[in-house]
Amino acid sequence: MAASESGTPVSLSDRELQIIDLVAGGLTNQEIAAKLEISKRTVDNHISNILTKTKTDNRVALVRWALQWGKVCLNDVNCCILPNHNDSNID
Repeated sequence: MAASESGTPVSLSDRELQIIDLVAGGLTNQEIAAKLEISKRTVDNHISNILTKTKTDNRVALVRWALQWGKVCLNDVNCCILPNHNDSNID
């Protein structure tokens, strides 16, 4: 569980995490709505709830929060690359 900017734990639903990922990808609320086949008003509500839960003021702050807490991966930034066991030398 991630924490808000104040350090308080934040519980986000799978849908909220999906929307954060799409926001981080640069999609508008209308584009998110079309992609998820939901109304723009529903996306607006989700984003409002997410901003409240994460105690962020806008989309930029939300993406910064998501990067800080490992909720999104942008162009291999903030991504965890697991070691390839085939590349390691085991004696």
